[in-house]
Amino acid sequence: MPPLRRATDGLGAISLETVTKRYGEEAVVDGISLDIKSGEFFSLLGPSGSGKTTTLMMIAGFANVDGGRILVDGEDITMKSPQARGFGMVFQNYAIFPHLNVFENVAFPLRARGAAEADVKRRVGDALALVRLDRFADRFSRQLSGGQQQRVAIARAIVFEPRVVLMDEPLGALDKNLRYDMQVEIKEIQRQLGMTVVYVTHDQEEAMNMSDRIGVMNRGRIEQIAAPGDMYERPVNTFIGRFLGEANLVEGNLQQAAQAGSTLRIGDNVLLKAPAASPDLAGKTVHLFIRPERVAISTPGPGDAVAEANSVAGQVRRRSFLGNINRYVVAVASAEITVDVQNVGGPRFEIGDAVVLTWAVTDSLVLGS
Repeated sequence: MPPLRRATDGLGAISLETVTKRYGEEAVVDGISLDIKSGEFFSLLGPSGSGKTTTLMMIAGFANVDGGRILVDGEDITMKSPQARGFGMVFQNYAIFPHLNVFENVAFPLRARGAAEADVKRRVGDALALVRLDRFADRFSRQLSGGQQQRVAIARAIVFEPRVVLMDEPLGALDKNLRYDMQVEIKEIQRQLGMTVVYVTHDQEEAMNMSDRIGVMNRGRIEQIAAPGDMYERPVNTFIGRFLGEANLVEGNLQQAAQAGSTLRIGDNVLLKAPAASPDLAGKTVHLFIRPERVAISTPGPGDAVAEANSVAGQVRRRSFLGNINRYVVAVASAEITVDVQNVGGPRFEIGDAVVLTWAVTDSLVLGS
C-alpha cells in the first residue's frame, strides 16, 4: 500500500436520481436529483429538518433508499452496504474510540482491511502529518482538544484513500474562531488529496467558505444548486435570498417585466428598477432583492440621482454597531431597507436622520413571492 496520494483523476463522481426517503406518509427527501463532480467539494445546506443529513446517510448507506438510485462513477450502489461503498466518514460527534490512542484510532480502517503492519505505520504516519498530529500519536481522546479530536476523525477518514469522504456537520461543536481555522484546513486537505467531499451543514458562511458548489435543501427538496458566489448574488427565490446571508426582500407590485430592468412599485409612489428573470411576474406581488452591503447611504442633497441606479429617500429607524460594520435600518415608503456600511471612519447617521439610499439596478433582482 503506497503512501497517501491524490485521488485518481475522474473517480468519486456521484449521481442521485430522483432519490426519495419516507418516514410513514412523509417524504423527508422528496425525489431529489443531483450530480457531484469528481474531486468536488459539494455542500448540502439547509435548515433543520430539510433532509440534508438524511440525504447524506443514504449516500453513505446508513439509511435505505425508498425510491430512485445512487450511482458512484456510473456504478449503482443503492443496495450496497456501507462497508462495501468504501467511503470515508466524519461524524458530527467525531466517534473517536476512547479506549484507543490517536495512532490506533487512525489505523482502525487499515487494520479492518487487513493491511500489513509496515503499511499501517507508514500510512498512519502520513495521515497524522497531514493533519498536523504526528506528535500526538500516543494520546487518548480525553487528552485532546475538540479541534484535535476533529483532526483525528479526518485522518481516520482519509487514511485508506477513499474516493469519497462524507462529512456530517463536523464543526458544529467548535467555537467560532477554531471553526474557521478548521474550515481552511479541511479545504486544504481536500485540495491536496483531490478527493470528492460531500459536506452537510446548516451554517451559511461555512458552506460559502468551503464549497465549490452548494445545494440548498428545504422540506426534502433542493431549491437551488450553484457556486457560492452565484447563489449569493442571484438566488432563484425568496427562500434562498433569506437563507443565504443577509438580504433585503422588499414587497411590491411589478408594473412592467423586463430582464434588463423591470419597474417595481413600492407603496403609493416609489418606483424602483431591477432585473426580472421571468416576464410572467408582471402585475403580480413580488419582492425586490438587494444585499445590505450593495446599498449606499448618504445625506440628502443635490446630485442624488445616479444613472443606472435606484435612488430613494428614507429615514433612519435603527442603528447597530457590529464591529467591522455599521448597520442601518431605513424606513422607505411602506418598507424597511437594511444597509451595511464598512466601519472605516465615514459619516455616521443617527435615528431619525433623513437619508438617501442608492444602489445599482444590476445589484438587485426581482423574485417571485
